[in-house]
Amino acid sequence: MAKTSTTTQGLRAAIERSGYYPALVAEAVEAAVGGEPVRSYLVHQETTFDQNEVRRHVTVLVLTGNRFIVSHTDEQAADSTSPTPYATTSTESVKIGRISSVVVSRVVANPESYTPGTLPREIVLTIGWGAVSRIDLEPAACGDPDCEADHGYTGSSTADDLSLRVSEAGDGPETVRQALTFAQAISEATADVPR
Repeated sequence: MAKTSTTTQGLRAAIERSGYYPALVAEAVEAAVGGEPVRSYLVHQETTFDQNEVRRHVTVLVLTGNRFIVSHTDEQAADSTSPTPYATTSTESVKIGRISSVVVSRVVANPESYTPGTLPREIVLTIGWGAVSRIDLEPAACGDPDCEADHGYTGSSTADDLSLRVSEAGDGPETVRQALTFAQAISEATADVPR
């Protein structure tokens, strides 16, 4: 990463503030970004409960002039494959022109008295680029309750590349604000790409 960029320095500081293996996460993100200037970013740490275990993971989203970069780091407890705890970090780099959709779902309390500019209670940012799709199928049927014919299947295919939920209660208002800023930046970047 270019060390002189204010946005790049802000990204590094956000990774360090998350406190989640910052040296490991920063190295993976910096390697993926290379020398490109960072236009926008979002660092999201999440804690999940898996039966009797508490697991943490962090997702870092970075927008450069040409690419959208997703970095995800998970921690794992010692198991039969490793006698010591370990972390797995992956990065994916997507050309901006491949992004097919950016969806921002906002949850707002008391919508009847909503004031423009008020932060939503939570947002879900979904970005699709065609790498992962989910197909939900179910048996098709007709309206005749006595029909025994095989009508095949019906269903839907949904792009399912990235979906990230950020809430004011769980992540704080600043993270919600940063997520909205990132969503706007990536939406604008995809609008600028000729199709």
